Amino acid sequence: MTDVYIVGSYSSAFGKFPDRSFKDLTREVYLGVLADAGLANGNDIGMAWFGNCGMWTDGQGSIRGQVCLTPLVREGLFPERVPVINVEGGCATASIALHGAWKDVLSGQTDLSIAFGVEKTFNPAHPERTKALFDGGIDQYDPEEWLAYYAAAGEASGKPFEPGPGRTIFMDTYAMQAAWHMRTHGTTERQIAMACAKNHNASVHNPKAQYRFPLTVDEVLADRPVSWPLTRSMCAPIGDGAAAALVCSGAWLARQPAAVRARAVRIAASTMTAGKYRQLDEPGLSQLAAERAYKAAGVTPQDIDLAEVHDATSFCEIYQSEMLGFCAIGEGGRLVESGATTLGGSIPINLSGGLVSKGHPVGATGLSMIDELMLQLRGEAGPRQVSGARLALAENGGGVMGFDEAACSVMILQKD
Repeated sequence: MTDVYIVGSYSSAFGKFPDRSFKDLTREVYLGVLADAGLANGNDIGMAWFGNCGMWTDGQGSIRGQVCLTPLVREGLFPERVPVINVEGGCATASIALHGAWKDVLSGQTDLSIAFGVEKTFNPAHPERTKALFDGGIDQYDPEEWLAYYAAAGEASGKPFEPGPGRTIFMDTYAMQAAWHMRTHGTTERQIAMACAKNHNASVHNPKAQYRFPLTVDEVLADRPVSWPLTRSMCAPIGDGAAAALVCSGAWLARQPAAVRARAVRIAASTMTAGKYRQLDEPGLSQLAAERAYKAAGVTPQDIDLAEVHDATSFCEIYQSEMLGFCAIGEGGRLVESGATTLGGSIPINLSGGLVSKGHPVGATGLSMIDELMLQLRGEAGPRQVSGARLALAENGGGVMGFDEAACSVMILQKD
């Protein structure tokens, strides 16, 4: 089978950038990924995947990537006539784009494929557009199905489903999952706050994070309530940003200078799963995606040196630790409390700061996770570096189907 590598990765800073356009962000990450790969130009690129969720709310649908890349083509920076495939999958959008680029190279369609994730969710002049973007992540045709599902889940969890102002509906669904986990497994609010504080403290060392201030566990618990048991600090913020990755074949890589070859990282596995309306005590779709990824890579959860997981809320990190096999079901809270998920622990998680502190511009998130893991596997992560990191895992979910995400990606990267 063809070996597939990431030869270049790049992420913009995440934050609120009302004066930066989609085209501005696309330009930054494209030029950044070329520089990271040590390339003077992108002439060898044979395919492009462009991930975005919200441009349609600003009037641009259908040909989003083509529109954002046109100035670069005109200036001779991006090659002409390269097919651009637009993808959208909620918060998993960028991971879907990277999965497509991986398959391009794996299948032999091209030696070099690029994946973009570009997003703006902060729109102070038109907040209704932000709401429309997030509303697209849940079934708008048959809402009575999820309303009934969440009503029943509220009874089972002891937390009624009561959406309110100042938050997306997703925060309420995560809060109900947290309440059910607390009732079923004994997870505590303090353990959720520990996961949150850990990530906020890690983001202090990430110059591209949206939030770069430390928090204590008590400060997290005392923050403004969003939807019990979640406080504001435990929930990913609104923001803008972009990220990209350049994927290549082993044959193409072998022709590059030694300095380029030395920084390439192999994609050991890339798996996707789809969500469903599952029972509350039924494992989520990320468990199956992870099992498939471990099998494809020929590794176990115990072999993973670090992970970036989709903590849209801090409870999600606890839950995903269980689904990914880093601990037994129900033990995620105790895993955090033990210190295992911190820098120096047995399985460091979200050393970038995670979504709750690094930021969560929906369509860019998955590729920003990859950029963090690339830094770690190259030994370039600075104060947050995991010593001797060789195997890393990224888990990214998007949209909702009941208590499942609508789509989930698990990718394993290996430094040969």
